[in-house]
Amino acid sequence: MKKQEIKKLSKDEILKNIDKLKKDLFNFRFQKMSSQVTNPAKISQTKRVIARLKTSLKGKINA
Repeated sequence: MKKQEIKKLSKDEILKNIDKLKKDLFNFRFQKMSSQVTNPAKISQTKRVIARLKTSLKGKINA
């Protein structure tokens, strides 16, 4: 998800995306433990997107 896409989202949409990505990250961790991960870079990418969404959410709450 790009910065421009994140800026366009509302607070509720950001929260929904964070929940979805956290579930995905949970599943990636299980796949990693069972050696079924097809793309290990997805784990770090997902973490970064979650951090970007949380940062954007804080900015919208404080504004």
